[in-house]
Amino acid sequence: MDPSNLLLPLLIILVGGMLFFGSRRQRKAVAAQQQLQTSLTVGDRVMTTSGLFATVAGVDSETDIDLEIAPGVVTTWLRAAVREKVNPTTDSDVVESEDADEEQTAGEPASTAEIAPPLESKTKS
Repeated sequence: MDPSNLLLPLLIILVGGMLFFGSRRQRKAVAAQQQLQTSLTVGDRVMTTSGLFATVAGVDSETDIDLEIAPGVVTTWLRAAVREKVNPTTDSDVVESEDADEEQTAGEPASTAEIAPPLESKTKS
């Protein structure tokens, strides 16, 4: 048998294998996302697909979920809009340096931001 005759079947098997394993990986990712969306409980901190961070306030519906986006502001979203769970930031996660405490004086913020000079207005005379 000529080696050039084996090239086409080998190429078909290789491409078919790549398609099979690629679709398998995609199915696993979809299943993991669906499992995350069904496992949400009240109090979970989440991020939506649009990048909004919120806390789950209610999970009464199979398709909708109530998210608290600010204190006292609750909105209804599709569960599919939840991208991932995120860990809430606690006081123990925030580490303050001792130097920042020494440099800060009473009544002044600890920010190092600079204030931009005002823009000059060009008025017609």
